[in-house]
Amino acid sequence: MKKIIAANWKMFKTSEETIQTLTELNTLTENIPLDNKEILIFPPFTSLEVAAKIVNNPYIFIGAQDLYPAKEGAFTGEISPTMILACGAKWVLTGHSERRHIIKEDNALVGQKTIFALASGLNVVACIGETLEQREEGNLYDVLAEQLQQTLAKLPTPLSPERLVIAYEPVWAIGTGKTASTEDIIEAHTIIRELLKNILGVSAMQTRILYGGSVKPENAHEILSLDNVDGLLVGGASLKADSFAKIISA
Repeated sequence: MKKIIAANWKMFKTSEETIQTLTELNTLTENIPLDNKEILIFPPFTSLEVAAKIVNNPYIFIGAQDLYPAKEGAFTGEISPTMILACGAKWVLTGHSERRHIIKEDNALVGQKTIFALASGLNVVACIGETLEQREEGNLYDVLAEQLQQTLAKLPTPLSPERLVIAYEPVWAIGTGKTASTEDIIEAHTIIRELLKNILGVSAMQTRILYGGSVKPENAHEILSLDNVDGLLVGGASLKADSFAKIISA
């Protein structure tokens, strides 16, 4: 099972900056063995097409940061799976904590987006995670269970396990500089694996679980070595090609 190293660029980088960063990343990854890894880049919508054209490494794939669960229609400001695929992107993020807590997306909408994306031919990184308050109140299991169950409630079948990835991102560790302890990560990822077994059955062991939350070159290797950690979802440290390349080689 290949490890996934994913870069979420959020609302950063113009098309010109995307070309510059990915050109540099192409060069920096030329001599990094990537046979056992998949590299995902999630640029802003305005850079999707140019990103797909500039990447020349067969192990690097482009994805969108969000989508709307419809093929087309009167949904001002939204983007469909058809549009994403037409840009040359193959992946999409759903349920990122910033979509949940800033844009106020609920579990039901995240589930609709996830299922529609998969049915439309996109591969999905579905994000889940708790706030600090929820963790301190002892609600970690219940929060993760509810998010996963609603996200994966109506999966299309058959579904190849490599097309669906779960990213655990504790909200309190996103962009704060705080990283969950190894014990925190192991606990959450163990819970997620058990929940996936209940939802997906035998394919749960082939479903990759990523960790996201203040990942940087200094901690990437340690986090990747933990049980049930099948990759990383990287935010700020992915914006510079040299920093992200170091994480890729961890």
